[in-house]
Amino acid sequence: MQLHTDLRQRVVIDSHAVAWQPSPLPGVERRPLERLAAESGRTTSIVRYAAGSSFKAHLHPLGEEILVLDGVFADEHGQYPAGTWLKNPPGSQHAPSSPDGCLLFVKLCHLTADDEIAGRIDTRSAQWQPGLVEGLSVLPLDSVGTTHTALVRWAPGTQFKAHSHWGGEEILVLEGTFQDEQGDYPAGTWLRNPHGSSHRPFSTEGCLIYVKVGHLPA
Repeated sequence: MQLHTDLRQRVVIDSHAVAWQPSPLPGVERRPLERLAAESGRTTSIVRYAAGSSFKAHLHPLGEEILVLDGVFADEHGQYPAGTWLKNPPGSQHAPSSPDGCLLFVKLCHLTADDEIAGRIDTRSAQWQPGLVEGLSVLPLDSVGTTHTALVRWAPGTQFKAHSHWGGEEILVLEGTFQDEQGDYPAGTWLRNPHGSSHRPFSTEGCLIYVKVGHLPA
């Protein structure tokens, strides 16, 4: 099953409107946002673990990135409550589970083979930094080559100048409503803007977004 595999195309999805699909493991369901193949290759999805669900130990050939949206995610290395961001580098493996259930944003098979650094950040207690314009606060999560990942908080009424995206931009709206001249994007919206695209973003009510830039083909 291929879904939104043309990385040159703009994609906007209300993830809440995507039907849950079963995974190979009972108790774990997914809302696919982009997918190269049924159970392999580049994948972005919202994943829901029922209480007591677990996966057997498995390998991530091209890595995995997780943002815990709700509940507590776990593996043999620890427990990760809502707000935790994790990066498991290429070649890593683990046995994930969730004793009480959780909701995750997950990206698979999108890292380069030389990206060897694991990441564990509790975004609830990490130090935020001022953004490029008044009203923006930024929490950097990862930076490898041209790819940069962060959480960005927009105070109500914040506006950013028009700009283009070298290497594209990917956004998941976590809280509030993100906006640009093409529309309004409430919490749960996933956007993928291709290389060379441009917009003038703002947020009237304020919002919190996950952002990854510079990772799409030029």
